[in-house]
Amino acid sequence: MQTSPQLKRLGLFDARVPRYTSYPTAPHFKAGFGPETLSEWISAIPENDTVSLYVHIPFCRRLCWFCACRTQGTSTSEPVAAYLNSIKQELATIKDLLAPGIKLEHLHWGGGTPTLLQPDMIADLTDAILTTTPLAQDAQFSVEIDPSEIDGPRLDALAKAGMNRASIGVQDFDPMIQEVIGRPQSYEITKEAVDGLRARGIDSLNMDILYGLPHQNIARVTDSVEKLISLGPDRVALFGYAHVPWMARRQTLIPTEALPSAEERLELYNTARDLFVASGYDEIGIDHFALPSDGLAKAHKAGTMKRNFQGYTEDASQVLIGVGASSIARYPQGYVQNEPATSKYQAAARDGNLTAAKGHSFTPDDIARGRVIEELLCYFKVDFAALAKELDRPIGWFLALVDGLPEAMPDTTDLTDNVLTIREGARPLARMIARHFDAYEVNESGHSQAV
Repeated sequence: MQTSPQLKRLGLFDARVPRYTSYPTAPHFKAGFGPETLSEWISAIPENDTVSLYVHIPFCRRLCWFCACRTQGTSTSEPVAAYLNSIKQELATIKDLLAPGIKLEHLHWGGGTPTLLQPDMIADLTDAILTTTPLAQDAQFSVEIDPSEIDGPRLDALAKAGMNRASIGVQDFDPMIQEVIGRPQSYEITKEAVDGLRARGIDSLNMDILYGLPHQNIARVTDSVEKLISLGPDRVALFGYAHVPWMARRQTLIPTEALPSAEERLELYNTARDLFVASGYDEIGIDHFALPSDGLAKAHKAGTMKRNFQGYTEDASQVLIGVGASSIARYPQGYVQNEPATSKYQAAARDGNLTAAKGHSFTPDDIARGRVIEELLCYFKVDFAALAKELDRPIGWFLALVDGLPEAMPDTTDLTDNVLTIREGARPLARMIARHFDAYEVNESGHSQAV
């Protein structure tokens, strides 16, 4: 690991950069991206192809103060039921456009809190999805689970629906920190949810935990990580808390003066990282850890791992269809985001229309630069010769992208035999190095800290 003075000199502790779960990033999507274009892209999916589907459920019983996701609170089931009717209509509209024989390779329900759906809602939504396109053999069906918003009947309904991977947000187990971020969730209630999932045969479990939260220190992070490890997740995402109260108003409730400094954030990350590695987890990319038996670890070793809006994934599908308000889809032709306002989304869906509001059509330059960034953040290296062959571009074009990098980020990378490698000690700078290959203007106010 490079020393803090070296990292500071290179700007790690001051920079705000994209997480690059897409390229270009979402702020560069253009408004007015019409349903007509989306209709063409869906219709172009070949017969008998496999695709992935993301379903966004924006509702929560409680609104956690740290969260910057697009969510809304509800105390009743009525708005949820109306929203599900809109999703069903959107799915029916998509079904009319799909070619025959298309199946789902990956299905993910996110939010919000998908587990606030009642058992009959879970069954109804599943039926609507599988009527649109059935699951492929060995498909992965994952759902984000809130341990405070789950019970036996809902677990039974999810298992019956075919869920075989669960994702649990932990954030931090310290009660005082939970109170400060508006996320009460005890270790005991989390363990109860894990035990319930395992008892129903859900043998693949991933968890999210945050560093950089207010009042976090080495001792508290150590305690939380050790408790998380004791629950035996197959995969862990270790995300840095992004404090952006100018974008997420609820974060104004979090005491800024209690946030750790950038240097302290790096120490917190390294503490958690060392604990995961010592417990037998493989380090995956910039912020994930997985047991060697997990599919993500296998994909990482095989060189087939990808990066998308959920982070790192073994999903190899070329198409990710997004359903629900604000959901983002990826097609070979580009990105498209649904109408983010729930009311506008529902009005469009009820009328039988696709709900696209923003998007971006890929240029050949986007595809090439995006692949460079993806490789760097997945593997900390990129083979320009292999990419030149894959994308039918001159290798000189890729090598020219490196111009200026050694001067801007000295002693962080090596270019040998047309392979650019981020040095191990410089890996905390990976997102900053990736930014060098970004042809779009980066507005730092819209992104999280680089560490």
